This record gives sequence, structure tokens and C-alpha cells, in this order.
Amino acid sequence: MIAKERSIPLRILATESSLRRLPQNFDTRPLIEKDLSKRRKGYLGEVATDYYVNKLPNKEYTIFRNLRLQNGQEYFQLDTLMISSSFALILESKNIGGTLYFDSKFKQLIRFINDNEEGFLDPITQAERQKRELRKWLLDKNISIPIEYLIVISNPSTVIKTDSQNYQAFKTVLHAHELIDRIGKIKKSFTEEILTQKEIAKLAKTLVKNHTPEQTNVLNLFKIPRAYLMTGVQCPKCNASPMKRIYGTWFCSSCKEKDKTAHHQALLDYSLLIDSSITNQQFREFLCLSSADIAKKLLFSMNLPHSGSNKGRIYHLSSLLNGNIGHFR
Repeated sequence: MIAKERSIPLRILATESSLRRLPQNFDTRPLIEKDLSKRRKGYLGEVATDYYVNKLPNKEYTIFRNLRLQNGQEYFQLDTLMISSSFALILESKNIGGTLYFDSKFKQLIRFINDNEEGFLDPITQAERQKRELRKWLLDKNISIPIEYLIVISNPSTVIKTDSQNYQAFKTVLHAHELIDRIGKIKKSFTEEILTQKEIAKLAKTLVKNHTPEQTNVLNLFKIPRAYLMTGVQCPKCNASPMKRIYGTWFCSSCKEKDKTAHHQALLDYSLLIDSSITNQQFREFLCLSSADIAKKLLFSMNLPHSGSNKGRIYHLSSLLNGNIGHFR
């Protein structure tokens, strides 16, 4: 059973929004594009792992994707967490091409590709930390259950190597297509029922309730002055801006495209980059719209939660990010 689905990380969405709104010649644009490419690859690796997890018996495991929990002042994030009646399993996905060497002596991952050598944090060490954090979190809830982890390499062409003494790598590192068989072997090692289905259901509710999405201000992260952000409704066809609102639709003077809801993406960009709420005036300023009445009509048509009244009304944009991203992207 899927207790928590995977969604596109807000960091990726916000970075995409920043690139839509920045000039092509912005100084740090190449750095931002590189960061986005890296994070997209990571996300696609997690999705590739999901493909195999979805083939497992639906009733045997309760599955949580992209789960972020708090221990004291610290947070820890799990790509995938699977809970059965006998054990919990953490899946750490890695979408890295080339030849990967797991160095047990120096606790690092070395990637060889195109005659280049590059070091990464050791995924095994990372997963060990996640295991400790999860055990602590569960013990705080008076739950004690065996916890295992696997490092899933999602790219089937990636070559995996290690030294002959790295038993932990042999035990935990695998290609995604091996996942079902490996989970089956782990299952055979844990036959004692520790959690009832009722207890698992209760734990699932607690885990989902305690999930805390990471909030990243990409303007601060990449040192982007707000003044550099291009305003206006962008054309969904040619990306030109600003589109003009004419007779109930948005019109692009560059390619002549017409779109009734092009303002949805602009409002999502605003919520990802600037603020989680907006006033009529702020809406008009960001969308380059002159009419307060038209702005009011557009905001009301989106059924956004709001507070206050008249000129003091504030529209809250969190609903754009909670389950409606696919609609507005």
C-alpha cells in the first residue's frame, strides 16, 4: 500500500521557476542550471526505483516516498521507506552513470567517467545515518523493529565495483532490476511478526502527519536579487512575456497564442519564489495587469483560500503546491 506518494520536490519546482523568470545572460544561470540538472537526475532515479517497488505484493508493505522527519533540531530524509509486519527497509536511490567504486577504507564513492575521476559522499555511510535516525524516531514512539537498507543504482548501464573486503557493499548495493529478488531474501530473514496491521496503519498516519517538506528559498540560495526576476504572464507556447489580457483570455503578441489560464503558472512561480500569499495589488504588479476588478475575478476563479476583506484581502497560495502542481505546471 502506498501511504505517501512521491511528488516533484519543491526545490526542483522553485529552481525551474527561477530559470523561467531570469534573463538568459544572468551571471549565475549556468550554476543554477547545473544544480537543476543534478536534482532532476536524482528525482528520476527515485522514480525508476518506484517502478520496481510497485511490482511488490500490495498488502505486504506500506510504502512512504520522499519522507522527511525531524529528530530534535535535525531532519533526515528517506527516498523510500517500506514497512512490513516484521521489518522496515530504507531504499536510497542513486542515479549516477559511469563506473562506481565503493571505497570502504576512506568511506567514499568514486565515479570514473570519460577519463575523469569524481568523489561523492559514501551512500552506505549516508544510509547508516538514516537507519540510526529512523530507529531513534521510532523508539521515541515506543516502536522497535529491525531496520535494513539498500543502495539502489537506478542506471542499468552503471558499473559497480568495490574491494574484496567491502562486505557491506556486497550486502546493500544493487541495480534497481535486482530489487524485488533482494527484498525477497531480506523478507526470509525476518519471520517474526512485530507489528500488527492495525499498528502499521497507526504508524503510517503518524509518519505522514510528521512529514515536513523542505522549504528552500532559491533566491537566497543562488543570491538572486528579486529585481532581476521578469514579471508578467509568460506564453506557454513561446515563453514570451508579458501576455496581455484581452476579452477574457491571455494573448501573446509574439506568436499570437491565446490561453485562458496562463496566469496559473505565473501565480505558481510567485508562490515558489516570493511568498505563500498575495494581495490583489501584488497580483497585478507581478502579472503586469492594470485592472483591480479583473485581478479579483481571476483570483476568485481559482478558489484560493483567503482572509480579510475588500482591499485588505489576502489570498493564500499553499493549495497550489499541495496536490495541484500537476494542474498548474
